Amino acid sequence: MAREKTEHIVVSFASTFDAMEAERLCQEAGVAGRIIPLPVEIDSECGLAWSMPADDAALAAFHAATEGHLVPEGVHRLML
Repeated sequence: MAREKTEHIVVSFASTFDAMEAERLCQEAGVAGRIIPLPVEIDSECGLAWSMPADDAALAAFHAATEGHLVPEGVHRLML
């Protein structure tokens, strides 16, 4: 049985260090989401991305948790 795809916000990073730092900051702040392998739709040198529910509250929580610590390479809305 195939899993139904849902919309996610996927944040890409320029380095693996940034992705891992985003994961640490988000987990400490209780931001919903997790690190995933970079989807093929996103072109980046880093092989990891932060994936979270596609809602404005999750994105705002992500930005609040990471602001001043790192700058994402890109923010994308994808069906995963």
